[in-house]
Amino acid sequence: MKETLAWTEHCKSLAPAVVETCTKVPVSSGPGAFIKALGQALPDWNFRHALSRGGWYRLGGIVDDRGQRISDSLENWVEAELAARDGDIGRLIDDFAEQPLYATRLVGQTHYLVAAVSDETDEFLQLEIEDLQEVRAHQLFLNEPGSLEELVAPPDGAFVPQPLGLPFYTFRRLQHIGALLKRMLVQKPEPSPVHRMVEDWGKSSAGNTCTFYNHWVIATREHLDRYQQTVFRAQPISTLTGAAPGFEAQPGTSGLELYAALGHFDREAGYPMAWYFHMLTSKAVPHWVAQTVVEDALAGFAYLPQRDVDIVRNWLHRPYAL
Repeated sequence: MKETLAWTEHCKSLAPAVVETCTKVPVSSGPGAFIKALGQALPDWNFRHALSRGGWYRLGGIVDDRGQRISDSLENWVEAELAARDGDIGRLIDDFAEQPLYATRLVGQTHYLVAAVSDETDEFLQLEIEDLQEVRAHQLFLNEPGSLEELVAPPDGAFVPQPLGLPFYTFRRLQHIGALLKRMLVQKPEPSPVHRMVEDWGKSSAGNTCTFYNHWVIATREHLDRYQQTVFRAQPISTLTGAAPGFEAQPGTSGLELYAALGHFDREAGYPMAWYFHMLTSKAVPHWVAQTVVEDALAGFAYLPQRDVDIVRNWLHRPYAL
């Protein structure tokens, strides 16, 4: 636990340099320029780009029709104005019906950067940088929303976003993944699926051939439970560009034909046992494959190393998915 806390504090000590880099590097220069600047700010850490995920947004604030900012937080403003009217959304609509106010959104993508700590599977730092742009979204009160949800976030397509400024980088999170997984075990000693996947990677041909963070990042979330204790969630995300490779075998396939399908999938993904880890995390590979692989091994078709057969057999006894 002391080591976990030490890494948490160390990541906090690195954060100011990351924040400063975010303010200095324009998004237009690209992730490569950001990584180069980060290397100058943190010369002891060799961060590299692993994955970018976009297509999301967060609620922003409120601006008027001239672009003047009314509030930095749409949610806080709405809550305060509703409270002043005893929760009567009809009164709120009437009071602002003649005043053109617009909600804003922060549209962005997350860049995952990784840096090695040691050769252990989960011994790496993962840095999350957000590439954001604020846009003007829907006009408030225009169509007399019937609920708070309709007021704050109407259906997509109800407006055409209008940029309010240039995109910018912002620091999201820096964490030691191994320390995070240990903190999760302190909360709940029973290993979660992500713990089991990381363990399987380390024991498999994948772990003996390549580095986990070359092919996966860990998307994390946290929230407070009813006892106000922080609960962590962790989800492995493949760094493959685009969809997973197609799996070219039908139910009932076995022997050399199945071996060929597994080999094709692994070559397309870029590492051995990729079919197994994508079976755990997506629908790219169906579960019947695991059963057939073990049956083939018992029948003498030794196309997988024994360590990989053992991992698949253990999964059949105690299946899990992510």
